[in-house]
Amino acid sequence: MSTKPVAGKSAAPARGARTRLSATRRVLRDVFLHLEVSFDRIFGARNNPFHHLGALGYFFYWIVAVTGIYLYILFDTSLAGAYSSIEHLTHAQWYLGGVMRSLHRYASDALVVVMVLHMAREFALDRYHGMRWFAWFTGVPILWLVSAAGIGGYWLVWDRLAQYIAVMTMEWLDWLPIFGESLARNFLTVGSLGDRFFSLLVFLHIGVPLFLLFAMWIHLMRIARADVNPPRALAAGTMLTLLAVSLAKPALSQGPADLSTVVASVGLDWFYLALYPLFDLWSAGWIWLLVAGATLLIAIMPWLPRRRDPPPAVVDLANCNGCARCFADCPYGAVIMQPRSDGRPFEREAMVNAALCTACGICAGACPTSTPFRRASDLVPGIDLVDLPLRELRARIHALAPGLKESAGGGPRVLVFGCDAGVPLGATRGAGVAALSLPCVAMLPPSFIDYVLHRGVADGVMLAGCAEGACFHRLGIDWTEARLARTRDPYLRARVPRERIALCWAGAIGEKRLAAELAAFRERLAALDAGDGDDGATEALRRHG
Repeated sequence: MSTKPVAGKSAAPARGARTRLSATRRVLRDVFLHLEVSFDRIFGARNNPFHHLGALGYFFYWIVAVTGIYLYILFDTSLAGAYSSIEHLTHAQWYLGGVMRSLHRYASDALVVVMVLHMAREFALDRYHGMRWFAWFTGVPILWLVSAAGIGGYWLVWDRLAQYIAVMTMEWLDWLPIFGESLARNFLTVGSLGDRFFSLLVFLHIGVPLFLLFAMWIHLMRIARADVNPPRALAAGTMLTLLAVSLAKPALSQGPADLSTVVASVGLDWFYLALYPLFDLWSAGWIWLLVAGATLLIAIMPWLPRRRDPPPAVVDLANCNGCARCFADCPYGAVIMQPRSDGRPFEREAMVNAALCTACGICAGACPTSTPFRRASDLVPGIDLVDLPLRELRARIHALAPGLKESAGGGPRVLVFGCDAGVPLGATRGAGVAALSLPCVAMLPPSFIDYVLHRGVADGVMLAGCAEGACFHRLGIDWTEARLARTRDPYLRARVPRERIALCWAGAIGEKRLAAELAAFRERLAALDAGDGDDGATEALRRHG
């Protein structure tokens, strides 16, 4: 069945929408990447908070949970005692109860901040299409649950702010034709509320976070080795910052609620209550339309606009021995090990779940049969990509060799392997340099580096890609470095001189850095070749072999 548009004009709106969305995403991506470079200088790549936004979200959730348990123990769940019990905690026990209340407040606000930043960053880095739709889509209920938990928490204080929120919220809910009587009228007269109301609020304020935790678990179901714990240094620094803010500016109430009066002005927590000023300007119907429309738009973004996803990786059972390296290295759990089905003398075989595969190629880079030195049979590994099989990658390397040698003019030759989402390879243009882009740099088996150097295709190999801590496929940089360091299979053979390999994790805005590091690498290679004699890198590799 043809996928072409029936008429030429029908594709124009989609292309226009795609162009505008891509331009917006590019601008936002550059903003994030520049910020991350700055934060790398301050905190280091490992402790950069932008690299652990999801993990920080979990960290703040647990702070809120622990402090909430303490506050609940001392909270009086009655209409008359709610406000006074919170005030006692805040002032009479400021050194513990007051700090706990402030931590509860500021960790809740921080949860909103990292949640919004995390969502914006995933959008900016284009990590919400294809199989990633599940994590994005299941994040939408999390937005609602976090908002509901935060707003409900403000009610429990039962101060003037809580009264204002209660009246506005109930008037908003009254617009929906699902309640038989007005909910807002329960907050307009003295004596209309009882202790049961606060028991219900406490029940909801405990129940909603439990549902939130369940939603967070679902959110990560399709992500292998999810980052849910920030590095210790980052966690400690974040905790100390929250404590400092809690002591410098304690969370305070805004006077007791009084249903005999109308609240005219309050101080809002803009992280949770930014929508409430609109209640004085718009009708409830328009606000429902805004909220529902924004929710729907966010939910369907993975399919706006539709685009072709690359075909998933394929398994060749004739070359699969069931070693499970592809299973261990897949960042998305797309590779499944199952009992052998072809009668060969192996216990298991790999199978690819097409719905989870992003075609990153990391599995091909992990396969022990992905060696370009094979001559007895065609280069068909146990698992491979359809769009860029390894035999085609080897052919491209051979095709580059003559031009690389000719352009070098006797100088060092460098073959750069980059990734499609990483630093643009345009900065590598020049004499003695050739470049190949892969879906992910971890798709490149270490044996290919050995092959390029041992066969004299190039004098040095540079691996370039995403910024450290911002790998498009999450684990590509980690697995690549571990393979080169010989701590993860398949590892680089000991005969390969490590000084002829360079790494440059510069990211999508790191063209200048790539050009500079490439020039410095060629200078080092020239010095090595001068020391190796006339035969240069080839002779050196023979001696290492």
